[in-house]
Amino acid sequence: MSIQTSNMNRIAFLPLSSIRRPIVPVLDEDKISRMIETLAQAADPDAADDGLPPIDVLRVRKHGKDWYFGFGGCHRFQAYERTGKQTVKCKVVPVTESMLKMYVGGSVDEMFKEPAQ
Repeated sequence: MSIQTSNMNRIAFLPLSSIRRPIVPVLDEDKISRMIETLAQAADPDAADDGLPPIDVLRVRKHGKDWYFGFGGCHRFQAYERTGKQTVKCKVVPVTESMLKMYVGGSVDEMFKEPAQ
């Protein structure tokens, strides 16, 4: 949880595949392993209380579509991915494209390109 979302109580479940991760993470494998253990010990790993805090995700609405971006929560993303979870618990922060530019600079236009099929 971050300062920006500490007072946000609304949790959303988003498909892991819908969240773009523009910054390559630096990972601590031990930390990921501990998070995987936490998920395994949860009474219902698909419930809102899976033992891990929600991931902060920025949402930009452009061309009638919601675009989601994750800049933190790298270890949680990896734990969810490695356990095969399709959806992840998030706190979604609505931002504008110009606000997103503060994170990615001039490459912001690249962020809204559809992946090649």
